[in-house]
Amino acid sequence: MNDFLWYSGIVMVSYLFGAVPWGLLIGFMYGKDVRLEGSGNIGATNVTRVVGKTQGKICFALDFLKGFFPVLVMKILLEYSVAPDLPGSLAAAAAMPVVGHMFPVFIGFRGGKGVSTAAGAVFGMAPPACLAALAVWGAVFFIWRYVSLASIAAAAVVPIAATLFNVTGVYSIPASSQILLWALGAAAILRHHSNIVRLLNGTENRFSR
Repeated sequence: MNDFLWYSGIVMVSYLFGAVPWGLLIGFMYGKDVRLEGSGNIGATNVTRVVGKTQGKICFALDFLKGFFPVLVMKILLEYSVAPDLPGSLAAAAAMPVVGHMFPVFIGFRGGKGVSTAAGAVFGMAPPACLAALAVWGAVFFIWRYVSLASIAAAAVVPIAATLFNVTGVYSIPASSQILLWALGAAAILRHHSNIVRLLNGTENRFSR
């Protein structure tokens, strides 16, 4: 029963932490509803487009922390034996903020694509894989200027890089965390299905240099 309560607590707290719609709240502060302008997404990219670059960066940082902070707290609790070392507990702390961001209970379960929050979770679990994905994101965006394409490429790189780092012994993570990274990568790409269609049709929004 105690194990069940721990899992339930991890899932609930991490989900609610991730469900805070920072992009929407930032937009409201400037008299904007980002759901009604631009792409209609509550993520950092649309906040940048609708509200401004500085606000977009703040939104990215807050969404990133939504994924990173629960993982960091869980690592500390496990390290000091405050929480029982249950299989998959770290993976749950990483996954649920992303689920909360994508399907936030506070705004009718219609959230963002989860890239920033997933990046925070990945950085907490496997920093080298996150840095590799960040490098790919930067290169793709610099060349083609599509945030969506850069995000898709980064999402694909994360599990591959984590697996390579794990196999070579550069940075080892539990099997449950490895599986989660593949799931997060796939989920992030699937959430970009409409962007993929627009990229193929040549109608995707592109940032000018």
